[in-house]
Amino acid sequence: MKIFNKLTDTLEEIGTKSNDKIRIYVCGITVYDDCHIGHARTIVVFDVLRRYLTYKGYDLIYVQNFTDVDDKIINKAKLEGKTAEEISSMYIMSYFEDFTKLNVLKADFYPKATEHINDIITAIKILKEKNHTYSTLNGIYYRVRAFPHYGKLSKKQIDELEAGSRIETDALKEDPLDFALWKFSSDNPSWESPWGVGRPGWHIECSAMVSKILGNEIEIHGGGTDLIFPHHENEIAQSEVINEKKLAKIWMHVGMITINSEKMSKSLKNMILLKNALKKWGSNVLRLYLISSQYSKPIDYNDEILNESLQKWRQIEHCVFELRTTKNVSGENDQFENKCHNYLDIFTSFLDNNLNTPGALGTFMELVSYINSISSSEELTSTMSNRVLPILSTMMNIIGVKIGEVDTNIKTQIEKMIYQRNKLRAEKKYEDADELRSKIFDLYNVELTDHSTYTSWKKKEIVEFDEK
Repeated sequence: MKIFNKLTDTLEEIGTKSNDKIRIYVCGITVYDDCHIGHARTIVVFDVLRRYLTYKGYDLIYVQNFTDVDDKIINKAKLEGKTAEEISSMYIMSYFEDFTKLNVLKADFYPKATEHINDIITAIKILKEKNHTYSTLNGIYYRVRAFPHYGKLSKKQIDELEAGSRIETDALKEDPLDFALWKFSSDNPSWESPWGVGRPGWHIECSAMVSKILGNEIEIHGGGTDLIFPHHENEIAQSEVINEKKLAKIWMHVGMITINSEKMSKSLKNMILLKNALKKWGSNVLRLYLISSQYSKPIDYNDEILNESLQKWRQIEHCVFELRTTKNVSGENDQFENKCHNYLDIFTSFLDNNLNTPGALGTFMELVSYINSISSSEELTSTMSNRVLPILSTMMNIIGVKIGEVDTNIKTQIEKMIYQRNKLRAEKKYEDADELRSKIFDLYNVELTDHSTYTSWKKKEIVEFDEK
């Protein structure tokens, strides 16, 4: 499998053998607010990558941090009369609620900056010993111009770079690009250090946690494209001095989300919170949307695009329930099985090529359409269903979408009502049959499809957009 490496601007192999160890570190959330749809795109893209590498048999370690000490957290705590720990804990809990609903696999480790203060202090000591730091009245700073390769990730000359987002303004700094490793402060949260009471800077946190948990020179380091500069550029500058090795083999970045073609920001009041998007569209529609564009490119969030993903999901629902409920019986169909396996091969070939999820998703939908067309022509059999369901399930698991199992008692009740309805139809009591069809839908959100010899059914996922 090859991934585009931002550091070299080339496609590079993740590993040479399926049993290679793949260590992935993804810069996670600064926990001062609920997660928005932009966070969801990054997390879901790496979730699909992780699912696919696991499917391919790689030995995977996946780490995603929480930044739980930050000026924004502290300011929100003061505003709400709470401690910074209370604020961060509340939004970490919110994170897990949202991403569990979005069917994101749990990381192997979720390190917090506050749990690694000693590691951070040790890292700063090494930088200080190697003459890459200096002190001001406000803190300990990294001297950017002492690192000759600064700018190699963002592909900018050091003289072209300007102080980017989340670079501290301090008139006492030697250079606007220099960034804080340790901020002097007596406000909580704060810790003792050899230089004075304070708290760590943002960038040193990740450098310390990567080395502590995964070691040096990991395989993949990732996050959103907004982290390329300054955060990831600064991580490289720190870690390469501390460890005298590359921080990561591959740097992988996920594009931003716009809202109706505008940048998403609090100032424009167009932030889409993940919990609200989940309520409106459901997890499966959102996941289909989030992987519908090449991961490194921007993607727009609007009802038209989301509705396209909803229509895809309705086709998938129909396909799976047709396979589950078919009652046609016949012999083997090797041609059908071979064709389905071919779809899987094409699906994986797209993912092998820089995690091309739009191509993979398109192939998956071709398989879904193929099965639905066979079903509508009354040719789908239980034998065919048994052959293709594992293939379909494999693809759905990699994408991360799933159709919930129907409770056994409810399933029995649905099928009993379908039996009663078919009796009414046989007796030509069509109005009564239609009334029972409506009752089944109202009670269980189940739609029926009449075939020549049986009636199949599907339980639709409730999506708010359908109600409009």
